[in-house]
Amino acid sequence: MDELSHENYVDAYSDDGFWHKLTGHYKKAGIKLVELAISMYYAMRDNDTPKWATTIIVGALGYFILPVDIIPDFVPIAGFTDDFMMLSVALAAVGLHIKNEHKDKAKDKVIRLFHL
Repeated sequence: MDELSHENYVDAYSDDGFWHKLTGHYKKAGIKLVELAISMYYAMRDNDTPKWATTIIVGALGYFILPVDIIPDFVPIAGFTDDFMMLSVALAAVGLHIKNEHKDKAKDKVIRLFHL
């Protein structure tokens, strides 16, 4: 199977892995990426989100979790650029299923994480 296969990233996803990555790297990832990832997380957990959209979100969040991807996360400055792009592409596909309540919960979480 190709290393960049969507299935690999779906397999890499777990709730624990997501929150561990987020809480360990949120400052390096930045507010915009963290807020986008959390919004997508809440949409994924919403029973109203269609299965096809959930699958896309899970793949994008799995990509975010993995430390070694197109641009490894440990690369200074650019390390999370590809993660942001992957989540942005997923957002373009599933954006209609990201509700205001998902965004509001994500903003609240970001405020707590970044002590804003």
